[in-house]
Amino acid sequence: MVLVDDNSTVLTIGDPMPHFTLPSTGGIILNTHQIKDPVLAVIFTCNHCPYAQAYEDRLITLANELEGEGVQLVLVNSNDAASYPEDSFAHMQERAKEKGFPFPYCCDESQAVARAYGALCTPHCFAFGPQRILQYKGRVDDDWEHPDEVRDHSLRNALTALAQGRTPPVQEANAIGCSIKWRE
Repeated sequence: MVLVDDNSTVLTIGDPMPHFTLPSTGGIILNTHQIKDPVLAVIFTCNHCPYAQAYEDRLITLANELEGEGVQLVLVNSNDAASYPEDSFAHMQERAKEKGFPFPYCCDESQAVARAYGALCTPHCFAFGPQRILQYKGRVDDDWEHPDEVRDHSLRNALTALAQGRTPPVQEANAIGCSIKWRE
């Protein structure tokens, strides 16, 4: 496991969203152009990384709390499933069902979406406002191991601000997690 504590240099705050169309575990092909919610968070994650696993329940809670506020979360797994079989689409489907994900969980088999965003690790978050302009990038929060000790709810604060028509209080916070598993 390679720990990453960094942020994307591909997308900068104010850049337009790289739209994508990917298969999701719910059986639909997700096209981000069709998402009508004013606020959209794209979160790169996976099945096997302990950081990603630690944040699953927090992301579920966040999605449920922001339901009806015009916020949509979309999870994307870009890891090389040939090298990490637990990140295969079939295992993604099992994980989404087991956890009861209230959001799409998409498979980026070609890794083109991760490259377009400059995603570095799992989890790595990108939040866009109504015009689909990047308003936040980075971590979910500041304590992956101890949810009860979180001091900075970076993603939650950004999404709440965007849902209220405000600029996020912090627009960048280094993402921390396992590196994206790139194909050779």
